[in-house]
Amino acid sequence: MQKTTTVELAYVPTTADATGAVRARRRATSAGRRQGGIILACAIIVLGDLVLASTAAKGPHLGSTVICLAALALFIGLYAFGPVLRGRRIHRMVAGQGEFRAVVSDAGVRLTSRDSEATYRWPMITRYVETATLFVLLTPDKHGVGMLVLPKRGAAEPADADRLRAVLDRNADRI
Repeated sequence: MQKTTTVELAYVPTTADATGAVRARRRATSAGRRQGGIILACAIIVLGDLVLASTAAKGPHLGSTVICLAALALFIGLYAFGPVLRGRRIHRMVAGQGEFRAVVSDAGVRLTSRDSEATYRWPMITRYVETATLFVLLTPDKHGVGMLVLPKRGAAEPADADRLRAVLDRNADRI
């Protein structure tokens, strides 16, 4: 009979946690990669238009140059700062809950905060991404709409992060 490993975390969510989770989800899911690719493709198209407009026989037109530069700045800003803005929105949603406690075992993940309690069984969170500071658990849908963020700093001791990784490896797919 296999011994069940339980790992407990206690942490106060930060904006950096939420931003890191959004970035990890964007890299890990096909929908996130596609979204980033579309934004970059739009930036390249605008950049190409800017180059063509500036090398035209009549010379660059001020209005189209300004519009192209504004669109280019918008697309670069969306790509670079989109996760930061989404992370801030997510953090505002959970910041008022104070400290979170997570108990991760072979049965699933149980999250509690001051005003809420939720239990997620492994069929609901089938994948995970590990970053330098986080474990980001994702729902099985191709977009990774639902996610749970488990900061490594919430572990009582460094060995708990390794134990948590072992529980995740047994119950979810690492992506």
